[in-house]
Amino acid sequence: MTHDEATLTFTVTTDDTARAVGSGSLEVLGTPVLLAWAEATTCAAADPLLEDGQTTVGTRVSLEHRAASSVGDRVRVLARQVHRDGRLLRYEVTAVADDTGSVLGHGEVTRVVVDTERFLARLGRGAG
Repeated sequence: MTHDEATLTFTVTTDDTARAVGSGSLEVLGTPVLLAWAEATTCAAADPLLEDGQTTVGTRVSLEHRAASSVGDRVRVLARQVHRDGRLLRYEVTAVADDTGSVLGHGEVTRVVVDTERFLARLGRGAG
């Protein structure tokens, strides 16, 4: 099996904190932001697999936020494809502190390849 993967690096800002996103009162990386970063990285990993007019949508997430990150910290997120069955893509995601290499978060994100026009048409909207 091909293990398609991607790595993206992010810097924690005050807008990314638990306090800013409503997931707590501390000035540390908020779990919803870590999840968004994990999804963005899986999108980057899936992108080379897509044909024109296709995109992916997230359908399932399991994420353990293991350690805190402060404003200014750099976080590397790796997404590695661990399963593919037709349109279904499953990725293992790992977030690590760029300076220490310690694992900040770990989990799995499942995405499904869809035709953009058909997907939006089901919602009663066009792509534009």
